[in-house]
Amino acid sequence: MRKRLLAIILAAIISAGATAVKAQNCGCAEGLCCSRWGYCGTGDDYCGTGCQQGPCNPPPALNNVSVADIVTPEFFNGIVDVAEDSCEGKNFYTRSAFLEALGPYPQFGRIGTVEDSNREIAAFFAHVTHETGLIKQQNHFVETDFCYIDEINGASRDYCDETNTQYPCNPNKGYYGRGPIQLSWNFNYGPAGESIGFDGLNSPETVSTDPVISFKTAVWYWVNSVQPVISQGFGATIRAINGALE
Repeated sequence: MRKRLLAIILAAIISAGATAVKAQNCGCAEGLCCSRWGYCGTGDDYCGTGCQQGPCNPPPALNNVSVADIVTPEFFNGIVDVAEDSCEGKNFYTRSAFLEALGPYPQFGRIGTVEDSNREIAAFFAHVTHETGLIKQQNHFVETDFCYIDEINGASRDYCDETNTQYPCNPNKGYYGRGPIQLSWNFNYGPAGESIGFDGLNSPETVSTDPVISFKTAVWYWVNSVQPVISQGFGATIRAINGALE
């Protein structure tokens, strides 16, 4: 009886594994959505933001807000000017690169009311300045904005999820935090590269050398992972970016 039960369990596990592999190819059955991660199912997690195939939810209506009119030169320079002259990000992160990066993402800062747009844009810059700020001076940290491009000591840390076979790691590359949102992990670099148009798995350093792509990774992550929860409050956006880290 025990052997038979074990055989049934093993068969179920193998069957589930085969289904997952098939799902990652986006060969979903009729009525199911292929999520941005390549899995089949229903509901907002599958048919919402990033849905690739199937009965995807229609995109939300956009308002007439101009992000450029909110993120004015005075607004942007007021942030970047806080960075010390020694900060590598001070001349890397520019308003023109940010605005160009918005091209493929017209939904950024344009959903809901004008107040909603202002709130979202403010939240975005609150996060990216936090992610790229804080420099250590002697025995204390000093708050600064847009200072770092790469994560401090990031190259010494392992951000390879070997269980993710859809986006396998290149053993000669590091997937540590880079750019305004500090994009991390192979399972983020892979799809970000596919969406934006660079080889995220084999050339992750592109995020550190091309300011437009750098901002695109931040906006890509934002509209896919943060924007869907922004109505839940600022705390939800923190969890969407840092998970259990904060």
